[in-house]
Amino acid sequence: MTLLSVEGLSVCYQTGRGYMNAVEQVSFSLDKGRSLGFVGESGCGKTTLGMALMRLLPSNGRITEGKIWFNGEDLLRKSEEEMRRLRWKEMAMIFQAAMNALNPVHRVQDQIAEAILTHYPETDKRAALDRVAELFRLVGLPEDRMRDYPHQYSGGMKQRAIIAMALSCNPKLIIADEPTTALDVIVQHQILERTKSIQKELGFGIIFISHDISVVAEVCDDIGIMYAGQLVEVGAKEEVFKAPRHPYTIALFSSFPTLTEKRSLMPIPGETPSLIDPPAGCRFCDRCPGAQSTCSLHFPCWVEVSENHRVMCSCCSPASASRGRG
Repeated sequence: MTLLSVEGLSVCYQTGRGYMNAVEQVSFSLDKGRSLGFVGESGCGKTTLGMALMRLLPSNGRITEGKIWFNGEDLLRKSEEEMRRLRWKEMAMIFQAAMNALNPVHRVQDQIAEAILTHYPETDKRAALDRVAELFRLVGLPEDRMRDYPHQYSGGMKQRAIIAMALSCNPKLIIADEPTTALDVIVQHQILERTKSIQKELGFGIIFISHDISVVAEVCDDIGIMYAGQLVEVGAKEEVFKAPRHPYTIALFSSFPTLTEKRSLMPIPGETPSLIDPPAGCRFCDRCPGAQSTCSLHFPCWVEVSENHRVMCSCCSPASASRGRG
């Protein structure tokens, strides 16, 4: 059953140089209990996409078109007060640099309990703290550290506390934006394993945002590749990793080292195009070794590679392509 459905979502920011098209015509869906990871280089629109789903864009950002359906409800028709009641209770977000998100002058248990008491005001403080203790056990934190302040935690402990806070009201969806940034690989692996086991136990959906392909491969069922504000390939993780189709996806995988295969890394030449004045055609064509003369003139087609895999590239399979923006 579909938990989240996004159709033709576009987001722009007003800047001193004009409007920047940070996300353009992005469409995807997420079923209940599944996880979808978005990968791409810095500035490709991953974080903006996550913030737009939560309706937490900064004052100079706005959703210009598209639809966001969450659990059967149209999020773009909701008032700010309705969204405030929805956030954390139905959908929660682990923000970038989450380790620095805890208030240094309040005990960790009180910060997590605050979310519970806000959305369930009938709950008394003792019951809220019991829930915090349950969450600590769930994420692998010792209960006797609940009364500590954030500075008394290691980086990995802070990250687990943030995950506990995101789970505090039993949301149906968690959006995790670079949740393991700045952690060493051992702690990162522990947190990812814990996240997978918790998801399996509780059955919530995950949108996982990262620039690290290996992290997404470890956590997610499906993967979406973003480039210059657009979703250019999306599908089941096994299909995308085994047979990537978009030239950017292929180049991205080729530029990433692996532990199982000895090969030369291939850098991606050139630079991403301006999102203030983007090209009319394919945004990757100037960096694509297989680009054709028409690529720069026409918006690329969506190609259905399989039932669980599609790619936005007119050169992949023109015969099976369907003209349109997502």
